[in-house]
Amino acid sequence: MTKDTIKVALIGNPNTGKTSVFNQLTGLHQQVGNYPGITVEKKIGACKLNETTKATIIDLPGTYSLNASSIDENVVIELLLNKKDENYPDVVVVVSEVENLKRNLLLFTQIKDLEIPTILVINMSDRMQLKGIELNIPFLEEQLQTKIALVSSRKNIGIEKIKELILNYESLPNLPCLNASSIDPEYFEKLKKTFPNQLVYKLWLVITQDVNFLNLERNEMESSFTKSHADLKQLQQKETIKRYQFINETLKLGQKIDQSKATDVRAKLDRVLTHKVFGYLIFFVILFGIFQSIFDWSSIPMDYIDRSFADLASYAKMNLPAGEFTNLISEGIIPGIGGILIFIPQIAFLFLFISVLEESGYMSRVVFLMDKIMRRYGLSGKSIVPLISGTACAIPAIMGARNIENWKERLITILVTPFITCSARLPVYAILISLIIPQQRIFGFLSLQGLTLMGLYLLGFGMALLSAYILNKVLRISSKSYFVVEMPSYKIPLFKNVAINIIEKTKAFVFGAGKIILAISIILWFLGSHGPDATFGNAQNIVSKTIKSTDSNYENKVSEYKLEHSYIGTIGKYIEPAIKPLGYDWKIGIAVVSSFAAREVFVGTLATIYSVGNHSDEEATIKEQMKNEIREDGSKTFNFATGISLLIYYALAMQCISTLAIVKKETNSWKWPLIQLLFMSGLAYLSALLAYQILN
Repeated sequence: MTKDTIKVALIGNPNTGKTSVFNQLTGLHQQVGNYPGITVEKKIGACKLNETTKATIIDLPGTYSLNASSIDENVVIELLLNKKDENYPDVVVVVSEVENLKRNLLLFTQIKDLEIPTILVINMSDRMQLKGIELNIPFLEEQLQTKIALVSSRKNIGIEKIKELILNYESLPNLPCLNASSIDPEYFEKLKKTFPNQLVYKLWLVITQDVNFLNLERNEMESSFTKSHADLKQLQQKETIKRYQFINETLKLGQKIDQSKATDVRAKLDRVLTHKVFGYLIFFVILFGIFQSIFDWSSIPMDYIDRSFADLASYAKMNLPAGEFTNLISEGIIPGIGGILIFIPQIAFLFLFISVLEESGYMSRVVFLMDKIMRRYGLSGKSIVPLISGTACAIPAIMGARNIENWKERLITILVTPFITCSARLPVYAILISLIIPQQRIFGFLSLQGLTLMGLYLLGFGMALLSAYILNKVLRISSKSYFVVEMPSYKIPLFKNVAINIIEKTKAFVFGAGKIILAISIILWFLGSHGPDATFGNAQNIVSKTIKSTDSNYENKVSEYKLEHSYIGTIGKYIEPAIKPLGYDWKIGIAVVSSFAAREVFVGTLATIYSVGNHSDEEATIKEQMKNEIREDGSKTFNFATGISLLIYYALAMQCISTLAIVKKETNSWKWPLIQLLFMSGLAYLSALLAYQILN
């Protein structure tokens, strides 16, 4: 009898299509979180196997072997060794791919030695004819002591076979493929005699990976079995050689490759896309196209959302009973939610393009292409992955730097990644660019707004490289590094994978940043609707001395006076002298300070402040409110000089407390995040000051 819920660990090398298999099995029934105590992301999904049984599937980080070289890879080992872990699997599904079966089977044979029921999935079977590959599945199953599912996640072939094998996991053989202990029989025999109740290969992993979930006496392990680092490495190499000897012998009869039948164009594409001239040109054109599209394609849904929430706020104010609760809804909650949802189209399009680049296999070519440039600035080709990931969010990007073994390169990557324009900056850029840059086209097809957006991305990337160069010269950390990157096959992006990624990332923005924005919007509404002294409550009498109550502008003047003398107005006036040289008034100052929690809060803050200060019968959109805002001298608040100053400030400033927390966790010190905060904030202030003073 099978369990009602079967725990499944999905494991495989990077670029084997493991995530595609996970998405096909679970669909949108996924939860994303972090492993306890560490910031490595984990995905857990639910899969219905039949009417009475379901599977809980955990998608583990990609790893090449159980000889871990990074924190991500160590997660796999710790789960497989720790039976007390709530996610310890009943069965392991190892995902391989048909073109790199030899390399993928190394990990498979190691997991088999742990004597956990293991299924082998051979993915991308639709490419077998293209590559001239034939597989003898019965022979491979016999030699590898397992059951095999031949799968094409792209064409949804073989997914039901995986479910069937998971359902019947108890019938799978638990025998290892080969006897790994023969690399040093005397050493392993001694291990077995000393710990007769433990699996020898688990003991070997405990010794080599510096983990211990077997409740062993550590002193006994260290005194009797600890070898020098060089000896352990030598034994690991012997183990790897022995495994590949077994794999080679198995594939000689189990796999046939006829190169004459292959119709591959990968080499031809690689010559163009990684060319020392055309490669960079193509990458630049792709980036340019992305930024043009983000503005052009998202403008219609953004305008619709903006107008809809303005109408909703007006409707609430006109139809609900007058009072504090109605004001909270129309001036706090509705503008706050509108300040979140208006940017969904742009963020969705950004993740669409990133997902397509990753799914197609092009991103690995970018890593290879950028390695030579990165080296000049004290980084490696591996640094480009966190830097590009930083266009989505700096937090997972900084965590992604764990794959960089060299500590100096990793530290520099962590410190400069926040300069990269993330999706949190996009709402600020979008609203300011639309206010100060005209909707004009150069040569009939180049959007001036799109060019400005691309310029801001290039500014962030350029500043990251310049900072990396300085840090490389300043930091006295000696180290050596080697760059290895795998070039996966080109693939047409799988629609389901792209769609799930867009939905998950957009949800993360709405429910992650959205909660912060909405909470701050409500707090700001309260601070803007109440005052510290009688001046606030006596606003009508004071204003009526300068303007008649019958004047059409009377209500707005009262609202503006109240806002200026509210709690938030008092705070804003206090900080105004420090920000006035940058071209900001006290309202912008409040938005800048509150956006330290999350950059996206900037627009939501202004939407709330302007809603509190506007009591006209018809609510204006966020964009209209900012466009119509004027200074005491009658000039526009958001003029060209102020707009550019703000854009430069947000391009360079460290306006994200969550990023600082992650940097502290990754560097295990407050020293680096504090240096990062002071340097980036100081640079942003001086650059914005210079820009405003020159342009004003």
